[in-house]
Amino acid sequence: MPILVMKFGGTSVANLERIENAAKKVQKEVDRGYDVIVIVSAMSGETNRLVGYVEGTSKLYDAREYDAVVASGENITAGLMALRLQEMGVPARSWQGWQVPINTTSQHGSARFMSIPREHIDAKFAEGFKVAVVAGFQGISAEGRITTLGRGGSDTTAVAFAAAFAAERCDIYTDVDGVYTTDPRVSDKARKLDKIAFEEMLELASLGAKVLQTRSVELAMRYKVRLRVLSSFEETDKNSGTLVCDEEEIMESKVVSGIAFSRDEAKITLFTIEDRPGVASAIFGPLADAGVNVDMIVQNISEKNYDDDHPGAVTDMTFSCPINQVERAKKAMEDAKAAAPTGTKVVAVTVLTSLDGTALQSIGVDGTPHDQVERLTLLAKESGLDGVVCSGNEVAAARKLWPGGFFVVPGVRPNDGKIGDQKRVVTPRQALDNGASILVIGRPITQADDPDAAARAIDATI
Repeated sequence: MPILVMKFGGTSVANLERIENAAKKVQKEVDRGYDVIVIVSAMSGETNRLVGYVEGTSKLYDAREYDAVVASGENITAGLMALRLQEMGVPARSWQGWQVPINTTSQHGSARFMSIPREHIDAKFAEGFKVAVVAGFQGISAEGRITTLGRGGSDTTAVAFAAAFAAERCDIYTDVDGVYTTDPRVSDKARKLDKIAFEEMLELASLGAKVLQTRSVELAMRYKVRLRVLSSFEETDKNSGTLVCDEEEIMESKVVSGIAFSRDEAKITLFTIEDRPGVASAIFGPLADAGVNVDMIVQNISEKNYDDDHPGAVTDMTFSCPINQVERAKKAMEDAKAAAPTGTKVVAVTVLTSLDGTALQSIGVDGTPHDQVERLTLLAKESGLDGVVCSGNEVAAARKLWPGGFFVVPGVRPNDGKIGDQKRVVTPRQALDNGASILVIGRPITQADDPDAAARAIDATI
C-alpha cells in the first residue's frame, strides 16, 4: 500500500470535536487506499501550559526534565486520536517517540533526528492496522531519555517520517488553507499560493512565517518530500492548499513570492567587543551549547581605539533569538565571560621548529624559514591577532617587525637536552634574550625520569 503522512497542528486537535473532525479526514485517505501515518501536536495551548509549569518551577531548568514534561502533551493527543479512529472502525494504534523508536541526538530541547527505523510500524501495517498515530515533537536519545525537537517540531517529525517511509506526500493540516504571500491578518492584499518552491518556503519560514517550521522545510528540501499545506476546517480535495515542491514543478517563478515577519523574537546586542578572529566563535559557541536558537546575526563595521578602555579594533555584535530564550542567552554570555581567562591571546603558527629550509623546499615552499616567519608575522599583525608562534632563531626578527606582539617560542632545549626531531632549537636563556614572551618546553620535562627535577634544572638556567 502507498503511504501518506498527515500532520495535524494544535488548533486542528484543540478539543474532542476537532480530533473527531481530523479523524474523519484520516478515514477518507484510508478509504482511498493509503496506509496512513498521522503525526499529532499537543492540543492548542497545552504546550504553553506545560512550559509555563516548567518555567514557573525553574527559570534555568534542567533541559532533560523540561523534555519529560512538555512531551506529554503530544502523547495525550496521539492516544485520543487512535481511540477516535478505532471508534470509527479504522484499525489504528498510537506510538510515542520511544516506541517507534525516533532516535535523536542528546541535545535536549532542540534535538535532531538520527534515525527512524521502519520495522515496527511496517509490521503493524502488515497485521492489518491502517493508521499509525505518532506523537510529534519528541524522540529518544542514546541514553534512553525523552528528547524534544524545539517548538514546531511536529512539522519536522512529519517530514522525517515521510522521508523514512518514502511516503507519496506529507500533508500538513493547520488553521489556514495554505501559504499566503503575507499574513492575511495584516494585509488584505494577501493571496494564497497554489505552489511554492522549497527554497522560497525556507526563506519565508526562516524570516517568521509560521505556517511551517524552518527545519521541516529544510528536511523536505533535502529528501525531496512533497509537502501540502491545507486547512483542517474545510472540505479538501487533491487541489486544495499549497504544494511545497521542487522548483521544476512550478512553471513560473516570481522574483518575490511573499513577505514574512515575526513578533516573537528578541534582539540582543553585545557592545564594544574586540574585533579579532575567534570572537564570533567565543560568542556563538556557548549559545549553541546552551541550546539557544540564534536567527539573524549583524556585526557593525570596526572602530579603532574606541576609548581608553577599548584600544585596538572594536565592534558591536547583534543577534536575534526567541523571546523565551533571552534569559538562557544572557546566562550563556555571562558564563562564557566569567570562564574566559584574563589576558587570553589569539596567536598564529608560523613555521614548525621541526622544519628547516630543505624540508620547506621539499613541500614546494620557497625561501628560508626566516623569510617565512617574517612574512607570516606581518600577515598575523595585519589580521588583528595578538601574536605568533615561532622558533627562537627568528623571534628577534619577528619582534622587530611587531614590537607590541606576543611571541610563543617552542623547540626550546637545555644545553644537554636531546634535540630529537627538532631542527631549529635554542636554549631557554637564548629564547628569552631573543624576545620570547613565553616558552614551550615539553619533552625535556615530560620524558625525563624525574619531571619535577628537570623543570627545576631548566628554571635555574633562566
